[in-house]
Amino acid sequence: MTYKIAVLPGDGIGREVIAEAVKVLKALEGAPSEEQGAGRDNRPAASTPLAFEFTECLVGGAALDAVGVPLPEETLKVCLNSHAVLFGAVGGPQWNSVSYELRPEKALLDLREKLGLYANLRPTKVYPPLIDASPLKREVVEGVDILVVRELTGGIYFGNPRGIERVGTEERGLNTLIYTSSEIRRIAKLAFELARKRRGILTSVDKANVLETMQLWRKIVTEMAQDYPDVTVNHLYVDNCAMQLIRSPKQFDVIVTENMFGDILSDEAAMLTGSIGMLPSASLGGKIGLYEPIHGSAPDIAGKNKANPIAAIASAAMMLRYSFNLEDKAALIEKAILTTLEKGYRTEDIFSGQGAGSEKQGTGAELRRVGTQEMGDLIAESL
Repeated sequence: MTYKIAVLPGDGIGREVIAEAVKVLKALEGAPSEEQGAGRDNRPAASTPLAFEFTECLVGGAALDAVGVPLPEETLKVCLNSHAVLFGAVGGPQWNSVSYELRPEKALLDLREKLGLYANLRPTKVYPPLIDASPLKREVVEGVDILVVRELTGGIYFGNPRGIERVGTEERGLNTLIYTSSEIRRIAKLAFELARKRRGILTSVDKANVLETMQLWRKIVTEMAQDYPDVTVNHLYVDNCAMQLIRSPKQFDVIVTENMFGDILSDEAAMLTGSIGMLPSASLGGKIGLYEPIHGSAPDIAGKNKANPIAAIASAAMMLRYSFNLEDKAALIEKAILTTLEKGYRTEDIFSGQGAGSEKQGTGAELRRVGTQEMGDLIAESL
């Protein structure tokens, strides 16, 4: 079986971390694409060697500089003809002055819309070897395993009217927060189903005390809870949720929320792990999923071999799980990440977070600082 993957490195550290994710995927090529199991007469089940076809395309600022638009038609065509998209990061200060329609970030928004990606899954899991890298106390973060389900194609990021207009002697900025009942139901349904497969706890986050749109959100989630008696449903205002993520993060299992709140809360949750460089994501909804690290382009460290590629590599694991239904291979990548961390290897962001002068982790392994490429090599070797 050959899986077609559109590779969109983008800008900044996107190119560096996506190269390492591709490296790790290539380490899987040739492995059986199905679990070996006993067939008739106890003979091994037939399997097909796993193979990937990678097609790299321009996106974001790199595309804007090369062809004048952040999402070229050729890039979109490749994505639409692939089984999945592996995305790096877009943006940088050199493009801050361009118009909204040409901003590198617009490429990602357009991709989500064109591919019908209405759900963004952002897992936050604290790896045991990195507990001391978290800015919070060990007893607060040990065992944290949260899945943020963010609505991705509605809300204030997409609502109209929008823009900046002149009113008399002043300028006025306008954005519109809109959700329909069907948009809320489809994201809530996915969150309920995911909660069923985990610990059965769903927290719906809104701002229903002041926003009518969020009153509708809470009403529909409450109604849908009747169809999921096996899932415990909690409702939190977004400001309280932000506080609770720091105060008592282990109370959360699955969090479902609207677009902007999910964008902010998932970045906050990322720091529970010690670094935003650890968190992957999956954008789902249509036939073609998009997978990306959540950390952004980080232009200050681009090209310095300092970026943490683990989020991008873990995003590739999510691609195997959700787009290709290769749960066993996804688990192998995640195990390889954990094994590499247990051996004490750290990129700069998670090395410096383990305490001033710290040279050993809880397992006694010596901590060793490595660069982006070295971390990718180590995980591929472990795999």
